[in-house]
Amino acid sequence: MTDAPPTAPALDDLLAGAPSNWGKWGPDDEVGSLNYLGPEQVLAAVRLVSSGKVFTLQRLIGDPKGDPVWPGRAPAERTQILDESTWDSPDAPQYPGGLHYADDKINAFLQGSTQYDGLGHVWYGGQLWNGYDARTTVGGMDKASVEPIARRGVVGRAVLLDVARFRGKDTLDKGETFTHEDLLACAEAQGVQIQQRDILVVRTNFLQLFFEQGEAFYEGFNEPGLVYSPELVQWFQDMEIPNLVTDTIANEVTADPNNGVALVLHNALMRNLGVTFTEITDLEELAADCAEDGQYAFLYVAAPLKVAQGSGSPVNPVVIK
Repeated sequence: MTDAPPTAPALDDLLAGAPSNWGKWGPDDEVGSLNYLGPEQVLAAVRLVSSGKVFTLQRLIGDPKGDPVWPGRAPAERTQILDESTWDSPDAPQYPGGLHYADDKINAFLQGSTQYDGLGHVWYGGQLWNGYDARTTVGGMDKASVEPIARRGVVGRAVLLDVARFRGKDTLDKGETFTHEDLLACAEAQGVQIQQRDILVVRTNFLQLFFEQGEAFYEGFNEPGLVYSPELVQWFQDMEIPNLVTDTIANEVTADPNNGVALVLHNALMRNLGVTFTEITDLEELAADCAEDGQYAFLYVAAPLKVAQGSGSPVNPVVIK
């Protein structure tokens, strides 16, 4: 990751006076803007289903070509524990009827694949989402973990915003930025309207470069993505966006070119507004289909794993058209 300049402002200063949803859904809320997705939004999204086509958005864990992860995290490691060779040993377990079986385990970062962040995943100024004390993260997330999101689930109308295709590129470039106004222009070009309380699904196809470049992908690491502005944050607030889903590792430009601060929107949107973040999705089959049939709005369903005190969790979101 690129180093921030020494003059980068503190988040306390940069986001002073920024919109906040703390307390909007009560002092004990841990799912934030997902509260915008009620039965009305679910039923409206279900009515979008016409062809019955299904797309899953999780990237393969243990991909032979490699797993893209945030710098400093290791890819998942799957270990085979039992297989047919186990029963070559005279000490192998014996079951009535001659049953043999395979067993394996995985050692992985909870945010090392397609995943949801808990709202308490990032913070500044000693406070998480909804004003919870940052000390509640010590030893595990006592507040604003991924578990409440997993218990609730995420269902609503989603819109694919294919920024890469809109800009005529196979993949966006390192550090390339776009704004909410670009998202609106992309939607207009696609013939779809972003509606209030929509789940935003943004395609950059940047991770294609990981599979092409290997470890060189991480040199001067700076992903493309949305870039902070007060106007963008206000737009998310006014539109009551519940969930931001992208195909990059961190959902936003890594180092803000305007102020040098890392991951501003994780704080301005997730910590302050309660917008849930979904990262490292595979949007290629979905994007190709949307380009073919012109349907960019669809039913989106997701539920991360129920991990007690987890800061995040793997997920396999499902899109139904």
